[in-house]
Amino acid sequence: MEDCIFCKIIKGEIPSYKVYEDDKVFAFLDINPLSEGHTLVLSKEHYANVFDVPEDIYAHMNRVVKRIADKIQEEYKPEGILINQNNGRRAGQEIDHVHIHIKPIYEDTKIFSERNHRKRFDDEKMKKIQKELTLD
Repeated sequence: MEDCIFCKIIKGEIPSYKVYEDDKVFAFLDINPLSEGHTLVLSKEHYANVFDVPEDIYAHMNRVVKRIADKIQEEYKPEGILINQNNGRRAGQEIDHVHIHIKPIYEDTKIFSERNHRKRFDDEKMKKIQKELTLD
């Protein structure tokens, strides 16, 4: 896609701090990181989100995420690593090019906790959701 900032980064039209590249995936440091080592892993081909990306490409992206997370753990020893992939504006997706965040969490890293925002559903509602989402 011509106006996609991530496509321009992949093509080298915009500079980046690349940490990995192969024929399907490109990974670079986030320029507005949550923490030291915050890395983005994205498909080289343009897909807007998880609903558009082919399953094999998404699986490959996740294999690369694992390798980079292992490297971050080895080099920086964070207290944890948050891995997330947002789909749609309401879910926090800012760039319409599928990408996965790898965010090392250190003592001074500010993170959002879901703890006080979680819901509880009764058994009937849980069974309804289970039925609707069970894969064949």
